[in-house]
Amino acid sequence: MNFITEATVKAVKHLYNTDITAADINLQETRKEFEGQVTIVTFPFTKFSKKSPEQTGNEIGEFIQNDLKEVSAFNVIKGFLNLSITDAYWIDQLYNDILSKGFAVAKPNGKKVMVEYSSPNTNKPLHLGHVRNNLLGFSVAEILAAAGYEVVKSNLVNDRGIHICKSMLAWQRFGEGETPESTGIKGDHLVGKYYVIFDKEYKKQIEELKAAGQTEDEAKKNAPIIKEAQEMLQQWEAGNEAVISLWKTMNTWVYTGFAETYRKLGVTFDKFYYESDTYLLGKDIVDEGLEKGIFFKKDDGSVWIDLTSEGLDEKLVLRSDGTSVYMTQDMGTAQLKYNDYHMDKSIYVVGNEQDYHFKVLFTILKKLGKDGADGLYHLSYGMVDLPSGKMKSREGTVVDADDLMEEMEQKAKEQTEAKGKINEFGDEEKQQLFHMIGMGALKYFLLKVDPKKRLLFDPAESVELEGHTGPFIQYTHARIKSVLRKAKITNNNVAVDKLAAEELDLILTLTQFPAIIQTAAEGYSPAIIANYVYELAKTYNKFYQVCPIIQVEDEAVKQFRLQLSAASGKVINKAMKLLGIEVPERM
Repeated sequence: MNFITEATVKAVKHLYNTDITAADINLQETRKEFEGQVTIVTFPFTKFSKKSPEQTGNEIGEFIQNDLKEVSAFNVIKGFLNLSITDAYWIDQLYNDILSKGFAVAKPNGKKVMVEYSSPNTNKPLHLGHVRNNLLGFSVAEILAAAGYEVVKSNLVNDRGIHICKSMLAWQRFGEGETPESTGIKGDHLVGKYYVIFDKEYKKQIEELKAAGQTEDEAKKNAPIIKEAQEMLQQWEAGNEAVISLWKTMNTWVYTGFAETYRKLGVTFDKFYYESDTYLLGKDIVDEGLEKGIFFKKDDGSVWIDLTSEGLDEKLVLRSDGTSVYMTQDMGTAQLKYNDYHMDKSIYVVGNEQDYHFKVLFTILKKLGKDGADGLYHLSYGMVDLPSGKMKSREGTVVDADDLMEEMEQKAKEQTEAKGKINEFGDEEKQQLFHMIGMGALKYFLLKVDPKKRLLFDPAESVELEGHTGPFIQYTHARIKSVLRKAKITNNNVAVDKLAAEELDLILTLTQFPAIIQTAAEGYSPAIIANYVYELAKTYNKFYQVCPIIQVEDEAVKQFRLQLSAASGKVINKAMKLLGIEVPERM
């Protein structure tokens, strides 16, 4: 694209005595039904040439073909000049670019970005919604790192508040001292069990109070168990030693459970923030906003900001009793994160039900003139639905992340064993393969869809070996590795006279990878990588079907096709890693 742009600038100057810049040139990939690889849109140049788009295209095409040895032919369709690049150029791209260590490795761009994702509550295990959040956040972080950013992966853990006290109180009342060790139950599931027990007891007490004559609202406020939970929260905030000790013990159980889930999911973090450390932050920012006249006090002493001129509402930032709301905490935490890392961008991976909250938060921080406020971005994503009856969760209402991963491994096992191609695998290798395929299916299915869209996750469809799935791409990689095991690559560079159409298509697809990474990074969209690697796998399979590799008699052609296979495997592996997906050597 660069050298064709330069040649086009030169052509317009020579032919029409007019200076243009790269910004004036519209280059596109040539459509499949036409000859060529690069298309120049010639309509804008007719004002200089005073000729039809076709004549202008022919004149520019002739000049470029004579000027550039890399251009072998051209054709003009209406106002579109299609250039064919020589096979020699594409062969050179394979050897000197795609197969080099530096291919698709962006230089550091000097910018730092924080991606915050997961943000679990410590009163229950992770569920299907968390799975999409974690996979999305981790993949976006990996893509940004590949695009040249310095990336910090952070997790703000919601480890305090009334919901945490509910689990603690229920365990105190009904737990009889049981622990993850004594029950064999994973720590986060054990704590989640008591959150459910609290809810059942609370509902029971509400019904009893309603039967005694109270209204629903009165019963909800007066139920003894909720009053006890509120009192426990006050004791926690006052630093009561017994309450803090229980809180630390139960949170430790949860963190041990979370760590196992994160490990299975394959996601990691560089920095953990805890709401128990941050919930009092932001009050100084409220004082600052009052001084600047950005916030105002109402008669009851509560502090607000009027954002009606921005198309938003009035928003409470401090209660009348001086206690924080979520907005106060988030303002303080945003400041804390910036003070810690001075990042250029800060991305919050949070579901779309929080769209309004983040519009307000970012607007407030910009009005206050906070450092880093212009780099804030809410990566809003849609919810995940399941076909009804596909999976049952422990609680009966949400799909548990651990259950989901276990189910995916089981489906991968059933599919793989049905094919009967792994009889010579050892037990450990089989288990690793089932995990790799199951997780590949889950991750790919959730990441191939644009983050903003709500999606229906079908576990059975996701694990299919044919179609737009992770296992299809994993199988393509295993196929490439099988080819490379059967025939040894002996030469790095071999001369071939002419590329088959399928070989050229494959090289063209491979050369797009660096630009795809940058596009995905700019859009914070793993779906761009996912759809690219699917197209690459399809293109390789077509090449594999049409172009003999091991059976071909010409040794130079054989070696070239092996090199092309190796390059394809390398890019598939790298693209899938950006999605957090492993690819097998055998399958």
